Amino acid sequence: MTNDQLTAIVLAGGKSTRMGRDKALIPIQDVPLLQRICQIAETCADKVYVVTPWQERYQHLLPPKSQFIQELPLPGETGNEPKTHGPLVGFAQGLAQVETDWVLLLACDLPRLRVEVLQEWVAGLEQVPEEAIAALVYRNNRWEPLCGFYRRRCLPGLNKYIEQGGRSFQQWLKLYSVQVLSLPDPEMLLNLNNPNLLG
Repeated sequence: MTNDQLTAIVLAGGKSTRMGRDKALIPIQDVPLLQRICQIAETCADKVYVVTPWQERYQHLLPPKSQFIQELPLPGETGNEPKTHGPLVGFAQGLAQVETDWVLLLACDLPRLRVEVLQEWVAGLEQVPEEAIAALVYRNNRWEPLCGFYRRRCLPGLNKYIEQGGRSFQQWLKLYSVQVLSLPDPEMLLNLNNPNLLG
């Protein structure tokens, strides 16, 4: 699969409450984490969308092939404060802009993300059975939804689930067939929720 057949979505809408500061801005090897994730995503996909309510905060970080999608209030919501609905809603809003059959979804807080593993996964997407709507790592009895691949055609079902009040990736994925990805290095999916992880 070539880079123009895949779009990447990076979610940067979390409030980082457990971390105590904005995870997207934390430097990893002197590069802010969001910028690093976008650069990695750009090695796999020609188009990278960053879904966030806070475009101004991250404007200076985006590499050339990346662009913002503004996370919007859901119908019936009021107030001027940017809303964060959790990753499922941010993903759905980003997915609505995608034109490729496959999308790579990444959280912005994966400091040990490895380009070569992602590229290996991309190379295997053509073998994913037609009935599977996603290809994800499964471990500890749960899917790892924020570092994996989804077919664009899952959007109508996802929107319906959200309209019914659903916000859980795990519960939504239970409704569908999902292909399991092998994970050569569990450290790769470490997410930055705790200041102690910065060492």
